[in-house]
Amino acid sequence: MFETIKNCFKVKEIRKKIWITLALLLVFRLGCYIPVPGINPKTFSAVIGSNDFLGILSSITGGSLANATLFALGISPYINASIIIQLLTVGIPALERLSKQGEDGRKKIAQITRYVTIALAVAQAIGIILNFGFQSSGEGGMPIRLVFFGSAAIGETGAKWLAGIFLTVVYTAGSMLVMWIGERITEYGVSNGISLIIFIGIISTAGLTIIGNLTEGFGGNYARFWELLGFVLLTIVEFAAIVAVDLSERRIPVQYAKQVKGRKMYGGQSSVIPIKISGSGVMPLIFAFAIISAPQMIISVFFSYNQSAVDGVTNWFSGSSPFWYGQLIYMVVLCVLIFAFSFFYQSMQFNPEDVSKTIQQNGGFIQGIRPGRPTADYLKKISNRITLFGAIYLTLVAFIPSILSMVLTGLGQSNLSLLSVFSTTGILIVVSVAMELDKQLESQLMMKNYKGFLK
Repeated sequence: MFETIKNCFKVKEIRKKIWITLALLLVFRLGCYIPVPGINPKTFSAVIGSNDFLGILSSITGGSLANATLFALGISPYINASIIIQLLTVGIPALERLSKQGEDGRKKIAQITRYVTIALAVAQAIGIILNFGFQSSGEGGMPIRLVFFGSAAIGETGAKWLAGIFLTVVYTAGSMLVMWIGERITEYGVSNGISLIIFIGIISTAGLTIIGNLTEGFGGNYARFWELLGFVLLTIVEFAAIVAVDLSERRIPVQYAKQVKGRKMYGGQSSVIPIKISGSGVMPLIFAFAIISAPQMIISVFFSYNQSAVDGVTNWFSGSSPFWYGQLIYMVVLCVLIFAFSFFYQSMQFNPEDVSKTIQQNGGFIQGIRPGRPTADYLKKISNRITLFGAIYLTLVAFIPSILSMVLTGLGQSNLSLLSVFSTTGILIVVSVAMELDKQLESQLMMKNYKGFLK
């Protein structure tokens, strides 16, 4: 990968794209440090830390959510909007027709996704403000400073309304700006801008946490060095395992019959159909975490006045539930969602009937399998088996942090900052984005050097 980056800087056009990408990512990181007036960051961070899902969102945003800065929502509303539109494209015929209309259809779907992003950003901002902004965190008081919004003049209720409207507008605008930065990276830079923003957010959050542990270690708390060493070793093992699974695939051999056209003979070659174990990547995990967090977000928006209802839903749908049945229900529901979305996403990416028709139209066949319906059934059976192993793999990826957390808690280790910031899911996202970036750079290098191959 380092050799690929070195070669990319030798090509003027690719070097320009890389600098544009780095400049836009720098703008994103600067926005993660712009404070929003009327918020007490320390108190807000303490309240946000009590929620598992918001902790994951905070790591994706580079700690912006915990610090209550301009880009607190980050790219999560756009991700959720994309998920919703992808699901609706399968069920709504109008959206399905748009997806098959080429570039114009994709532009219309992208515009619809932007509108849905605005709606989700508003809903998410309202949910976070109502559920966490007006909670008291002991001596720190309330995260939102009502004095800033004129509580002495218009009263506490009026100040809460004014603060809610102001912060909702600011956080929604920040989320839309992050979406715009991601789209510009995709258009003028290298690789997918949304993926790179998530990548930078996770890396920066982990980097800040590692620096904090080193600072504590040099300050005399030598246990942090052992924690950091264990984290590094665990990360290396996870990197190796994720890369091995991500690159593994089942190759189905296909033989093409010889055809005589005029005086020439065509075909007679053999090829393969590659089916990857983790063909859906990290998307089923993102889908599952988004769906399982929906009840908690909805109850916090519409029933924020009833704290017992909010706590009840949290106990039932949270990995940090203080009750064993809450953790069990959370793990079972998350496992079912991961399996369901793995098979759903695989069905969207790989259609055995279409592949079978393409093979038959080109005079190909799988040895020992008759063309047509038997080939489609054979491909479907293999795809389902591989998807099953992929779903089991993603389930283990999702549960490793929870299992390690319970083990370390049982051993009396209370500081789980590294584990929570750079979980296995985060490592999976980082590895997937890094490998995709390497593929994009290699493909652009090959396009620029194509003329040299012809000479």
